[in-house]
Amino acid sequence: MDILNLLFQGFRIGLEPANLFFCFVGVFLGTLTGVLPGLGPTAAVSLLLPVTFGMSPVAAIIMLAGIYYGTMYGGSTTSILVNIPGETASVVTCLDGYQMARNGRAGPALGIAAFGSFIAGTLGLIGLMLLAQPLAQFALQFGPAEYFCIISTGLILLSFISRGPMAKSLIIASFGIILSCIGIDIITSKTRMTFDLLELAEGVGLVPLVMGLFGISEVLINLEKEIKEEKALLHLKIKDLFPSREDWRRSKWPIMRGSTLGFFLGILPGIGTVTSSFFSYAVEKKVSKHPERFGQGMIEGVAAPESANNAATAGAFIPLFTLGIPVNPVTALLFGALLIHGIQPGPLLMQKHPEMFWGPVSSMYLGNVMLLVLNLPLIPVWVQILKVPKRVLLPLILLFCMIGSFSLNNSVVEVLMMILFGMIGYVLRKAGYDMAPFVLGFVLGPTFETNFRQSLLISGGNFNIFLSSPICVASLIIFFAVSIIAVIPRFRLANI
Repeated sequence: MDILNLLFQGFRIGLEPANLFFCFVGVFLGTLTGVLPGLGPTAAVSLLLPVTFGMSPVAAIIMLAGIYYGTMYGGSTTSILVNIPGETASVVTCLDGYQMARNGRAGPALGIAAFGSFIAGTLGLIGLMLLAQPLAQFALQFGPAEYFCIISTGLILLSFISRGPMAKSLIIASFGIILSCIGIDIITSKTRMTFDLLELAEGVGLVPLVMGLFGISEVLINLEKEIKEEKALLHLKIKDLFPSREDWRRSKWPIMRGSTLGFFLGILPGIGTVTSSFFSYAVEKKVSKHPERFGQGMIEGVAAPESANNAATAGAFIPLFTLGIPVNPVTALLFGALLIHGIQPGPLLMQKHPEMFWGPVSSMYLGNVMLLVLNLPLIPVWVQILKVPKRVLLPLILLFCMIGSFSLNNSVVEVLMMILFGMIGYVLRKAGYDMAPFVLGFVLGPTFETNFRQSLLISGGNFNIFLSSPICVASLIIFFAVSIIAVIPRFRLANI
């Protein structure tokens, strides 16, 4: 009954006119972001993060979370209509969704994507509501040593499953941790690595960093691409959006399996929506009686990954709210937003600030309903937006990045830092580096360092403190196991 009472209190917060408005704004902008190719949730949240500084903490998280899960809804539209994923998690949807559109079944493909996303989002929220409180109670047993071991394991897992070689992921994550050390030492209160620049005394800002790495670098990457988008399907008339009874019969179990897999994979550090959607698609192909038909317009190939990536967004909030550990770049930005508003994510969040958990959770229920109502009627509108040429769209993104970065502290220096990080991000992406470990390393760097140094202060410099509890031992076993698994193939290649 306690959960129900807290949920009712959450709905009271979520149904406040201001919070309801910001929920609508978030899901609408998220859907729009998902429709526009190349942006994705990370760029959208980083662009709009400065807008939330004048809001209440609850309204800010409601809006940013709405952008996050709203992007998952919108990303399927371009994947199905023009074979261009609106965001990375919708890459798999292209395989069968676009073929369904070519076969004259764009309507059912878009419909099952919307309904599957709604069902998965709702199931994911139920899981979030039921698991968050027990996990928060368990997390109260964590001390500095446990946090250090878990964060270390999370970073190594992220590096193991990130795009590109593991060595590159570890290098870029380490660079992010080093960058987070700029500013005032958390133990001695002395400045470090500031090069006597007053602007660096408080460290590198999260907003200029992410806007540069994702917004500016995305513009630079797109400028060098030759645009060869197939526009034929943009002129079709979308009809019969509601899937048939046969479509539902074939999709119900893929939606359930995708929702379950996506939710639990979303909890794990570094997995995210992309891996969840790929994994779900692979499972459906494995259990299907006709695996050879996948890629030719199977509705199961749309229902499963779209359900998985929406359920994964709900799962990602569990470690953020209960452990204070972001598991992907978007939750890292939400982590930063909470800190900016003076809220410390972690085991005590639900005790000290229950409105910061139950308010956003209830708004996600409302947001899922809004998204279902919005997506189906607005599909013709999104089709029109897809016709906006990139020569107009890209300068607008650049302008929004500069305005957002400047509005943070009215500082030209932060705009210059954003441009610098944009160029760094462009070079790193061209060199095959994934930006996710960079951002997570930067966000987790202060927590990583603080817990490491506090552990050694408590133990008087004795490293045995990192073997003092089952949580530490289990985390370190996973850490070394993943490291060994990553190194073994290199030894095999060397011996060939």
